[in-house]
Amino acid sequence: MRNVVWAMLPVALFSVYSFGLSALLVLITSTASCVITEHFLCRYSKKQSTVSDWSAVISGLLLGLTLPPGFPLWMTFAGGVIAMSLGKYIFGGLGYNVFNPALVGRAVLQAAFPVAITTWYPSFLENRFSSLPSSTFTFPFMEPVVDGVAGATPLSAFKFDHVTTDTMELALGQISGSTGETCAVLIILGGLYLIARNMMNWRIPVAVLGSAYLFSGLMYLVDPQVYPSPMFMLFSGGLMLGAVFMATDMVASPITPLGAVIYGTIIGLLVIIIRIWGGLPEGVMYAILLANAISPHIDNMIRPRVYGTSKRLSRS
Repeated sequence: MRNVVWAMLPVALFSVYSFGLSALLVLITSTASCVITEHFLCRYSKKQSTVSDWSAVISGLLLGLTLPPGFPLWMTFAGGVIAMSLGKYIFGGLGYNVFNPALVGRAVLQAAFPVAITTWYPSFLENRFSSLPSSTFTFPFMEPVVDGVAGATPLSAFKFDHVTTDTMELALGQISGSTGETCAVLIILGGLYLIARNMMNWRIPVAVLGSAYLFSGLMYLVDPQVYPSPMFMLFSGGLMLGAVFMATDMVASPITPLGAVIYGTIIGLLVIIIRIWGGLPEGVMYAILLANAISPHIDNMIRPRVYGTSKRLSRS
């Protein structure tokens, strides 16, 4: 778990460099909220606190990386509470959660605060280390005030205005978006580090990115005037972060090699389907949560036959 945190730290630090103090406060608040909630729930149920296993820190960082840098801190804290309680504790804690806890928290926040969670700020503003968006310290249950600098993400610009962003700007994080839509190069390097340490199933991110590339490439070949290039699809939004750090959740993903490939392929296809034909510009969160739900069934359907038994007996 600590190694996953180390792999995410460069991404988190670059997000702070890109968006400034607002991103730092969001990441600190989300992480602290997850850790505090897990500790409280363990104590409430008269169990030993499990915060030392670092899983709550991972969930907190991931939640913060999926949020806009100017997201109100009280909403960020609420998201951490929801992630740990509804996404993890209610299923029995680490090792039993059906869904990625950070995405559960993010999904509830999206449903509860759709305007705040789709308000984005540009990266590399000159005053990002000396001032904060007015929405950051919004009082609980009050509507945040949006600054005039708020803008659109590359995916929303494509979805609603049919404007695409340069691939290099996407790869280096020089865009509006969530704190985790920063440097794709750092996300890939973090994934390679975990793969080299045998702490990540490489089949999942390869299947997610590969299927997204192939499907979006096919659509691009059909009509390049309507559909964006596959490189745009790969580097825009939260696909890279989701493929490397969220879809690979060891508990919520299949354990069989073929199951991991099927699972990743489903995620990649769903992301492109939602982005192109769905009502929202982004679909990574919903794609991963849906794949989490069917993950156990994928393993059950392709479970290899035990030598010396019939296929029917092996699935009974």
